[in-house]
Amino acid sequence: MIVITGASSGLGAALAQLYAADGKTLLLSGRNQQRLTDVAANIPHHPQSKIALAPADLGDANDVSQLFATLSHPPEMVIHCAGSGSFGPIESQTPDAIQQLIQNNLTSCIFMLREAIARYREHPVTVVVVMSTAALAGKANESTYCAVKWAIKGLIESLRLELKGSPMKIIAVYPGGMATDFWQTSGKDIDTSSFMTANEAAIMLKQALMSTAHGYVSDITINRA
Repeated sequence: MIVITGASSGLGAALAQLYAADGKTLLLSGRNQQRLTDVAANIPHHPQSKIALAPADLGDANDVSQLFATLSHPPEMVIHCAGSGSFGPIESQTPDAIQQLIQNNLTSCIFMLREAIARYREHPVTVVVVMSTAALAGKANESTYCAVKWAIKGLIESLRLELKGSPMKIIAVYPGGMATDFWQTSGKDIDTSSFMTANEAAIMLKQALMSTAHGYVSDITINRA
């Protein structure tokens, strides 16, 4: 079983396509039931793949708990793609937009990791947290977005220390620009014609997530050409 959050669009939806093609059992989560249903309907049928849908607001701790409670056994992997963007000069960012950005990115990630670790600390579960290259360098007009992504990076590095000796792994992913509807919903007018497609990024990430008995790639940066 692979759990994918933020699976209703973009990278999450592209990863669902790839893992379903491998015959994996998937639990797809997102805030919008209809969009999740559309993603599942567009995944080509594979005789071994099973797909379940779990709409959830990961900024709500109860929703996160209920999401994991639907699993009858520990998942092989949790890929956390959920998040949102909001950009502009700091003085133009409204308090509501800032709070929503924190909720959709940082709070949701804290709740997800809190619940996953509480349940699976003693299990060989791999948790993949997709952030952004904005977690690695400051960017003009992305101050609050960078702030929440940097906070998630610190969260991961701290939790890795707490999990020392545990079979559970946390992998940090820093993708560059992707041509998805993320930019439209974030309100940033940008030319994405030279950006990676979500499918391209998903292919590279899936390959990088391959591990061996004694090793894995812990931090993955996916830059656009």
